[in-house]
Amino acid sequence: MPRSRPVTGLFALAAAIAACAPVSAQDYYAGKTVEMIVGGGAGGGYDIYARTVARHIPGNPTIVVKNMPGASSNKAAQYITAIAPKDGTSMAGIMPGAIMGPLLDERAAPMFDPTKVHYIGTANSGTRVCVTLKGTKISTFEDTRKVPAKFGGSGPNDSTYEYGYLHKHTAGAIYDIVSGYRGTPDMALALERGEIDGICGWDWSSFKSQKPDWLRDGKANVLLQVSIEPHPELTKMGVPSVFKYVNNETDRKAVEFIISQTLFHRPYIAPPGTPPAQLEILRAAFDRTVVDPAFLADAEKARIDIAPLSGAKVQDIVAKLYTTPKDIIERARKAIR
Repeated sequence: MPRSRPVTGLFALAAAIAACAPVSAQDYYAGKTVEMIVGGGAGGGYDIYARTVARHIPGNPTIVVKNMPGASSNKAAQYITAIAPKDGTSMAGIMPGAIMGPLLDERAAPMFDPTKVHYIGTANSGTRVCVTLKGTKISTFEDTRKVPAKFGGSGPNDSTYEYGYLHKHTAGAIYDIVSGYRGTPDMALALERGEIDGICGWDWSSFKSQKPDWLRDGKANVLLQVSIEPHPELTKMGVPSVFKYVNNETDRKAVEFIISQTLFHRPYIAPPGTPPAQLEILRAAFDRTVVDPAFLADAEKARIDIAPLSGAKVQDIVAKLYTTPKDIIERARKAIR
């Protein structure tokens, strides 16, 4: 059984607050509408998580899920920072690339400050993978170091784009990146049509929820796992770690820096200026509901693979990332472009 714990409870404020939080918190949210902004398009992994949340939320408060894709979740983060109400009734699920963007993309002005938003928690500390289909010319990661191929990608600050280049520049892959896809659902279609040969930077949890038949029917090759610590399920499958192919010490430090974002794989944020009392309510709701047995059961059905961290821990990790030495950041910037 995959180790999966549901993000559903993350913002199930009605259920969590009513059961566990003070009466004053329940009174505060009674009758209100809470918006959950999703920094990704319909059908993608972040959307799947958010829709799972929505399926379990009672009517008080009413929680409205809104997709706001664009600029690899930066539009959603910018909305939360500059426009959303700062009273605990608005939050966003964003991609970790948006948090790393100001560090790694010196060409563009940051759309928001990742050190200023409040982190409610992360739904999982995840792993990303490289995937191809059976019967194609790329069946192992070793093949990507020998056989010319085309791998799909989205754009800067998206993992499919940045991890694709990361493996080219630090692990010896020789494929070309075909960018411009809106998300992994589009890339999966392109893979099935033979337009591309593979995808890197695909969230393992998203892959399992989006394409369960590929695993069930043995259609996919999982070439590589990319995370700070090996994923037990992938290790059991014999999928090698990215560090097997990174031999240069400077490159290794750069890779570690980039993939440290997998520690906050599904981060949820609240606006700067959210009152401490409301922020505590949101964080407590997250911490309590990720261990709720009812949500755990639903996560198994949805194939949602989650290992959550508290908002305070995520806040600390992000703060430390922003103190990384400049030489490591510079090597990392070159590796992902």
